[in-house]
Amino acid sequence: MKKYLVILVVFLWASCEFLGIEKKEVSTRKPIASVYNQNLYKEDIVDLLPKNIDRKDSLVLVRSIINSWATKQLLSRKAEENNTQSDNSEITKLVRDYRQALLINGYKERLIKQQLDTLVEEKEISDYYNANSKNFKLNEELLEVRYLHFAEDLLDKKEVVKLFRSGSLEDLEELEMKQLSFKSMLLNDSTWTPLENVLLKTSFSRENLLKKTKFLQKEDSLGVYLVAIKDVLKRNDIAPMSYVKPTIKQMILHQRKLQLIRDIEKIIVKDAIQNKSFKIH
Repeated sequence: MKKYLVILVVFLWASCEFLGIEKKEVSTRKPIASVYNQNLYKEDIVDLLPKNIDRKDSLVLVRSIINSWATKQLLSRKAEENNTQSDNSEITKLVRDYRQALLINGYKERLIKQQLDTLVEEKEISDYYNANSKNFKLNEELLEVRYLHFAEDLLDKKEVVKLFRSGSLEDLEELEMKQLSFKSMLLNDSTWTPLENVLLKTSFSRENLLKKTKFLQKEDSLGVYLVAIKDVLKRNDIAPMSYVKPTIKQMILHQRKLQLIRDIEKIIVKDAIQNKSFKIH
């Protein structure tokens, strides 16, 4: 290894100047490590050091970075030395194909960004859902639920319970105004919420939460929990459209994207045939 790898033990990287996070102009470019004719410089690795890192830890990290860089250079050199003509041909082909793929994909993405219609109408979402609803089976339980969690010593505890049990719009709005007094809350039971989220916020069991109920109350060492469950959907039930709406929108946009790409490819081929850039012999 000594024959091939020359690590220059430079006091520069052990100094405060090297270990400082701020970049400084390097008056002379002296390498801190060399492998054959490849050099590693201080400025190549200074950005890899975390800010405010301990000096001792910095020395360890710098050594690790240098060793990793050197290993990569040595493996590359050995690979070059043991490379065959067929290997060269295969690598050249892979590089050419990869470059071509990058260029094509970049060109397509620019065209898509310019031409893709990203506005999805509600009717389009509704039509898609109605035609494919059987494909939207739930893999989790969903609840239309209200819940409230507050400390047991809350001064107006009885009033809060009364307002929550009422469930009227006016009473829920009043609770909203007291939200800073609560540990957590969800008062909009017109949207679907995953059961797992509710389990994290309340101390009720899964069995309790999977039953429709107008009111549940429970107290433990962490406070008081109130829950009202309006509706429940279980695993393998068809997901409500409101819940899968974002997913449907993305699926519609993906279909548009694929169709746009096909249209672009057809136009390019057609134009090439017309201007005789593309010929089949």
